Amino acid sequence: MQRSTGEYKVKPIKKTVRELLGHPYPPRIPKGVFVEQWVGISTDEFHRAKDADVKYMRNRHPLLDLDWSRTDCVRYLTSRGRAETPKSSCLGCPFHGNAQWRHIRDTSPSEWADVVEFDAAIRQGNARANASGNRLLGEAFLHRSRVPLSQAPIDHVTAAERAALRLGEGEADELENGVVDGCSPWACRGDADTPTQDDFGLAA
Repeated sequence: MQRSTGEYKVKPIKKTVRELLGHPYPPRIPKGVFVEQWVGISTDEFHRAKDADVKYMRNRHPLLDLDWSRTDCVRYLTSRGRAETPKSSCLGCPFHGNAQWRHIRDTSPSEWADVVEFDAAIRQGNARANASGNRLLGEAFLHRSRVPLSQAPIDHVTAAERAALRLGEGEADELENGVVDGCSPWACRGDADTPTQDDFGLAA
């Protein structure tokens, strides 16, 4: 997941920041020209708070300045009538639970079409990695059931699915609700933990 954080979060942010500063890649950005970027990392994941690795970006962590946890954020959003605000995450994240997949499918047909297409595209791994000889051993799937997302059993966790995947009660809850520590606005769980085959629904 470190690759996804770099490719789908950090690189696009840097590209946009350079454009906003009026210095798109590749020219150097003049000394003293920078943006202040606010990153919404709470105290639950303070270990993910990092300084920017380029001089034209300076990271601020307002939730840490306020000493706010995720619970504090939910309490504040609820007080402002925003109780249903969803947690941020990448659209095609393998840490999604069934509830998150259903939400995408049922509320945003265009995003659902995109993520189904993405799921199909990763089946044989990364094209660049394959070309360099680092081929994927097996097939990759976004859903833990190891079937195409368009066919995955996302409406509920069935008893047969639980038995087939040898899931305990806690793991079945994770399959429904996703990995609690899955994403943050600037980093992915994979930055701290090495993803397993189960994280990517990797089938041999």
